[in-house]
Amino acid sequence: MKSRDAGRADVSAEAACGTDRPGEDQAAVTQTDPRTPSTPDVAATSPGRRAAATSPGPQGSASPAAPGTGESGAPDAPAPRGSAAEVFAAFLPLGLTSFGGPVAHLGFFRTAFVERRSWMSDAAYADLVALCQFLPGPASSQVGMAIGLQRAGFLGLAAAWTAFTLPSAVALALFGLVVASVDIGPHAGWLLGLKAAAAAVVANALMGMAASLAATRGRAAIAAAAAVAMLLAPVPALVQIGVILAGGLCGFLLGAPPAPGAQASDRSAAPAAAVHNRTLGAVALVLFAAGLVLLPLAAQWGPAADLFDRTYRAGALVFGGGHVVLPLLEGELAGLVAPDAFLAGYGAAQAVPGPLFTFAAFLGAVATPFGGIAGAAVALAGIFLPSVLLVVGVMPFWDALRRRAWARRALAGVNAAVVGLLGAAFWDPVITGGITSNAALAVAVAAFVALRHFGAPPWAVVVAAGLAGAALL
Repeated sequence: MKSRDAGRADVSAEAACGTDRPGEDQAAVTQTDPRTPSTPDVAATSPGRRAAATSPGPQGSASPAAPGTGESGAPDAPAPRGSAAEVFAAFLPLGLTSFGGPVAHLGFFRTAFVERRSWMSDAAYADLVALCQFLPGPASSQVGMAIGLQRAGFLGLAAAWTAFTLPSAVALALFGLVVASVDIGPHAGWLLGLKAAAAAVVANALMGMAASLAATRGRAAIAAAAAVAMLLAPVPALVQIGVILAGGLCGFLLGAPPAPGAQASDRSAAPAAAVHNRTLGAVALVLFAAGLVLLPLAAQWGPAADLFDRTYRAGALVFGGGHVVLPLLEGELAGLVAPDAFLAGYGAAQAVPGPLFTFAAFLGAVATPFGGIAGAAVALAGIFLPSVLLVVGVMPFWDALRRRAWARRALAGVNAAVVGLLGAAFWDPVITGGITSNAALAVAVAAFVALRHFGAPPWAVVVAAGLAGAALL
């Protein structure tokens, strides 16, 4: 959910719609002290967005711009439609170079599509980010899908996802093939170093998320209760959904006021402009729900169907994206992927660009009895399909939903519960399975300090931890 630091910053929607969904690392567009747990909203703090928020009033005074207007007061004009090839060419460099996690990805997207190519206004981009804050799944990937959808229709959505996802998915699938074909052994030094790096990355994510998403007493209590429930549950995977729903209910009942600036941004930027057909949106949402109900029944058809069902469920039910997918995938793929391979792949996933959800390609490659390239493709399709259906399904209805204060309160509770889920996962399996000696703990502590206090790039930390593990462990 690359420094996949799921809470160092929340880019998007606290200014756009008052929702807070965890990000994972420092934003690429705003330089901050790496010790700072959160960064300003990328869209809302940009000069263009500040200028668009006001327009000259009587006697030269500043007054709010009318909804649906840009800096000049004129309605925002929709960006001209492009081609799928154009979308692919724009996203491929991002897929090859976008390290830093979803917060950084969103900053890269804004630079590429708002500033450089002018495909949309700042307000339109902020609304897309706000939409994806409400959805389960990988936020940055969903924003990329929505941009492609608006620019070139459904072929544009496919082109954006392929170009942004394929580089890291291929790299992790190939790494999975190596791990599956070589008898590495659970005590290989470099493998233990990758596990230690994974512990440092998750600790960094947990601290950032707790600072931004569980800052009040009520939300901290929700997070603590969620962690306790997960740690005490005999089968944690069966409890996760109930914990998330309970967190949303508690957030709604607590009645915490929406964040300042939570009013919907200008109406002309509504994502519904890309998909006007609410019937089509409703069909996509029905298919999303049908997958959760019918795929478990289809899992008995064979190991490929079983793998697709497990990864689909993880992609459909993870609120917060990024590192939060760790406990869901660990629970869903228990018995298919060895714990040592799981943590090694998770550590390696920190060293590649693009979305962390491409970790599923590694898991599919090492899964048994159905693995290899076919397993990687099935797992990758399974974990991302829910996001496609949700983006297509929710966009026509988003403009109305984002104005509801109760929805923002409920999501705040969900996000607090997510902090608890990640806290429980940090203990088991990350600490219990990854820190097996004092030397491993030393590598993990050094990696954490490098990430948290020196702002070291995550890929460099992972590589260094692997080398340190080979030498020391």
